[in-house]
Amino acid sequence: MSGAHAGDGAAPEEPAREPSRPSETPPSAPEPTAQELIAQALGGAARKAGLDPAAEASTGHVVWHAMGGWRGVLESVLPGLAFVLLFTFTRELVLSLVVSVGIAAVFTVIRLVQRSTMSAAIGGLVATAAAAALALLTGRGEDNFVPGLITNAVYGSAFLISALIGWSIIGLAAGFLMNEGTAWRADRRKRRVYFWLAIAWAALFFTRLAVQLPLYFAGDVATLGTLKLVMGLPLFAPLVAVTWLAVRSLYPRRESLSST
Repeated sequence: MSGAHAGDGAAPEEPAREPSRPSETPPSAPEPTAQELIAQALGGAARKAGLDPAAEASTGHVVWHAMGGWRGVLESVLPGLAFVLLFTFTRELVLSLVVSVGIAAVFTVIRLVQRSTMSAAIGGLVATAAAAALALLTGRGEDNFVPGLITNAVYGSAFLISALIGWSIIGLAAGFLMNEGTAWRADRRKRRVYFWLAIAWAALFFTRLAVQLPLYFAGDVATLGTLKLVMGLPLFAPLVAVTWLAVRSLYPRRESLSST
């Protein structure tokens, strides 16, 4: 009996527990490559400028939007034009620079008051102010164009190198915008088109540099400023149109996809 009572009073044995499994964590997303990060940055900039090949827009609308419309044209042209005219007729460096920077500042204030996109105006103001500061520091009117010369050299080199190594800047931006990443590199036709587009953009920047650099060393401010304006938007707009049409030709239209 005592044994029975002892058995009845014993605590029931707990079922054996399964060994705990380590908590399963979802696999982390792979880190983006340098090419993907560059493509995202280029694609975002292109989309802000209205250069999205996936968008249904006319070529004229795209080019006009890329230039920023009338306001963008004025913001790009007026500060430089004011400097060239004033310096040519007065030879007053300080006055010419103050008016040029003042015009850029006015455009920035207008955008601030209207709460519109300020990137173009701020970029123009910073560039104009930096160029003016350099010219004031050296006392030479031609030094007002040094930042532009450097920009042309950097951009031209970037486009040329990207084409030669097979990672065209145009292809990276278009690949991101068209949601194909870097898959365009496996397509011979796309790779060839993007190569020549990058070469065309490099040629634009190097042509500007080749024409303007001798004038800078000669100190011919009037001609240098005039040619900078002539080789600005008048050359930029047609190349934007060519780039837009070439990229659009590589991808089927939406209506074509829906009909298949």
